[in-house]
Amino acid sequence: MNEKKRKIVIVGAGEFAQIAYEYFTHDSQYEVVAFSAERKFIEKNDLLGLPVVPFEELEKLYSPKDYDVYIAVTYTQLNRIRTRLYREAKAKGFLPVSYVSSRAFVWHNVEVGENSFIFENNVLQHMVRIGNNVVLWSGNHLGHRTVIRDNVYVSSHCVISGYCDIGESCFLGVNSTYNDRVKVAKDCIIGSGAVVIKDTEPGKVYVGSPAKPLDKSSYQAFEVTEKEL
Repeated sequence: MNEKKRKIVIVGAGEFAQIAYEYFTHDSQYEVVAFSAERKFIEKNDLLGLPVVPFEELEKLYSPKDYDVYIAVTYTQLNRIRTRLYREAKAKGFLPVSYVSSRAFVWHNVEVGENSFIFENNVLQHMVRIGNNVVLWSGNHLGHRTVIRDNVYVSSHCVISGYCDIGESCFLGVNSTYNDRVKVAKDCIIGSGAVVIKDTEPGKVYVGSPAKPLDKSSYQAFEVTEKEL
């Protein structure tokens, strides 16, 4: 007899929300019952045959006692939008759940926080720690004892060596590489194919091999306003 699935609402109505629906539906213990978005962003009242409800009223329509949520937003404004909605959902009383693909390699002592999404073919080695509200797209390598802090977005095929520390709200571009024990400061953008061989400074954009900072800050690049810093 199958165990009854816990019901969740996906917060988001874009492409990532639809992808999250697929993964939760076909590879998790959760049943998606609705989507939610802030009222001003709702373009239609249904998606994939499910209702799209205003986030402002979510707790009235779906009680936090009976429903959990997943915030399916990518790296908009350097992860600020996803982070704000995650915090607001928790303030409403919801538990933000995480998804870990059955096709990811996750060692038994890995820790994964709330509202994190780990796609297929990720390798998470001994004692890796994943914070809250993290996205690991497909095919990344996370070496032993590496820490990914809250609100980070990791694109595909990044190689993060052992004992690395990736700071809060960073964006790591496709195919970027990180030497052992590198510390990436918070709010950094690491460009596609960059090779990071030494610690970075906060709020910078790094490109190239070896990676070097640009004059433009990450806040300028991702249009983060002063109030969102």
